[in-house]
Amino acid sequence: MPIDVRFVLLRPRVPENLGAAARALKNFGWEDWGTVQCEVQDLTAARRMAVQAGATLEARKRWASLDEAIADRAWVVGTSSRKVPGKRRLTPRELAEEALRRGPTALIFGDERSGLTNEELERCHALSTLPTTAAQPSVNLAQALLVYAYDLRQLALSEGPGTTGPRPTPATDAQLQVLREALVGTLRRGGFLKDEGRPAPEQLLATLVRAGLSRAEAELWTAALKTVEKHLP
Repeated sequence: MPIDVRFVLLRPRVPENLGAAARALKNFGWEDWGTVQCEVQDLTAARRMAVQAGATLEARKRWASLDEAIADRAWVVGTSSRKVPGKRRLTPRELAEEALRRGPTALIFGDERSGLTNEELERCHALSTLPTTAAQPSVNLAQALLVYAYDLRQLALSEGPGTTGPRPTPATDAQLQVLREALVGTLRRGGFLKDEGRPAPEQLLATLVRAGLSRAEAELWTAALKTVEKHLP
């Protein structure tokens, strides 16, 4: 498929959701998925729900942290109905269309009880939400994952293999975090970042994320910022 997407489930609690998620991913041909700090120990119920998708369930990756799960991703999108200043909110279709252009994408789902934390939302480059009604805004974890898996597959099939053409290798999230630290250091040493609570670094970095930096561009930005920082008083 021309879309490279990874489904990441944070702290899933309900075994049936794991099984249903595995089935949904197999339904629509997605294999790159896994969990962070999974709270499910007994997979009996999960295997029962993963009809003909037991291998997909067993093949899921286990990451120790969100950082580890998204380190090699170019674009990170969290699923949440919350509005966060500075974060774009995309529909599943809009997410799919941008993922096609962005390259390696991580789609993050929070736990069934409380979703994504404030810190996890800040780690995401953008957010996506389902257009649910006010009468019932909450969506089951596995059902939400299925909607995204479907929309992503629909677009992937319409594009076909190789139709997007060659493009520069996009910067990974790990590279963007290094760039962020260089940006913070320069802003702080230059006297711009006097209030540590200001969201300026995230807002400035967001413009670079939207530009879709390549790995070479991210390295150049980082090197430039570190060089400037060294020459500041």
